[in-house]
Amino acid sequence: MTDPLSIGRLYGRRQGHKLRQGQAALVDDLLPRLTVPDGPLDARILFGDDRPLEVEIGFGAGEHLAGRAAMTPDHGFIGCEPFLNGVVGALGHIRDDGLSNVRLHMGDALDVLQRLPDASLDRVYLLHPDPWPKARHAKRRFMNAGPIGLVHQKLKPGGEFRFGTDHPVYVAHAMMVMRNLRDRFVWHAATPRDFLERPADWPETRYERKARRLGHEVWYFRYQRR
Repeated sequence: MTDPLSIGRLYGRRQGHKLRQGQAALVDDLLPRLTVPDGPLDARILFGDDRPLEVEIGFGAGEHLAGRAAMTPDHGFIGCEPFLNGVVGALGHIRDDGLSNVRLHMGDALDVLQRLPDASLDRVYLLHPDPWPKARHAKRRFMNAGPIGLVHQKLKPGGEFRFGTDHPVYVAHAMMVMRNLRDRFVWHAATPRDFLERPADWPETRYERKARRLGHEVWYFRYQRR
């Protein structure tokens, strides 16, 4: 199996447009209070109790992360996103919705996953990741044996890994990867509706809405850890 660290490199810009004054204030005032600390991690370190934990890998502007946190206030959520403008979006949702059960890591999700105990997570989300559609860039995709093996290691038995995308190249690649890991994950799909219709507890993101406006099909995959 590929070493999870082998893709622990971030590609692309860390920041897009210049932050407005209010956005910069969120980064200066709120982000330090929510930032995942260094060192070993668990629910008690992050939230002060032994609540269930969920991790979102690359949360974009934070709509899904904030939506899930609002749906399940007794769970703790860790959002990982390397890009500052996405972190600012999540901070706005956290402030506006009064969420106290979210912690943020502005960096590589692999760093956080490796510091969590094995079999400690109830859910892990990977929604609309960069597809890296060229074949020579396939090794940059999070959906590869090493990183997904780490996700399996950190999920509780019976825990769920959710993956969503609108990119057909990534769908084909992801299904191949997960098929090779079928001894570790059960795919919850009895009919096409199970992966073509968004579950009620899967908050919609702006990226997903944009994909649908462009006429793209969106796929929703749910895998349970054996």
